[in-house]
Amino acid sequence: MKKLSVIMPVYNEKDTILAIIKSINDVYIPGIEKEIVLVEDFSTDGTKELLKDLKYENLKIIYNENNSGKGASIRKGLAEAKGDFVIIQDADLEYNPQEYKKLIEPLMREDADLVYGSRFLRKPFIWKTYYLANRVLTLLSNIFTGFNLTDMETCYKCFSRNALEKMLPHLKANRFDIEPEITAVVAKLGLKIIEVPISYCRRSYKEGKKIGFKDSFQAIWTIIKLF
Repeated sequence: MKKLSVIMPVYNEKDTILAIIKSINDVYIPGIEKEIVLVEDFSTDGTKELLKDLKYENLKIIYNENNSGKGASIRKGLAEAKGDFVIIQDADLEYNPQEYKKLIEPLMREDADLVYGSRFLRKPFIWKTYYLANRVLTLLSNIFTGFNLTDMETCYKCFSRNALEKMLPHLKANRFDIEPEITAVVAKLGLKIIEVPISYCRRSYKEGKKIGFKDSFQAIWTIIKLF
């Protein structure tokens, strides 16, 4: 039986953390077992306390001793992953784990080394400001990498074991710049990405969204400095 590792960085997500873990465990893919590698990034809202009461056999929790950032937490989780396939999952409810199957299938057929879940292949979005920012970053990434992606910033990046082992030594980003860094590293290694359409339920800053415009500038610098 093949294994899927779900890497989940978590910071101040007490309102959604229990629901997303349950949602992941509710996913059934024939021939696939799951492990969840959760990296708790020194939350201050009670998330840590909620996690200490959880008892799932397939859940491994790593507690950071200080707030290290999303990228650092993802890298730590990736280093612990044991699966044949590895996917990154945010701890909110914006992305639906029931779509894991469509992300894994191209890897099982060996059609690609990585599969990105694109929020923009399915339908246009009404949140025009954020759509525009994403399109600019994706376009800039495409110019430097030679890819033709529609959603470089997507959370849903799914890797084969072989791709992960090649990529991991080259990943250095500590914060949201991990997204363009992964794509740049993939390009430099000559790995193949394909995209599949996914659904997306965006939350507001009032609901806990953390990425902002300053992160866009950091992403631009990351793209440029890596080439």
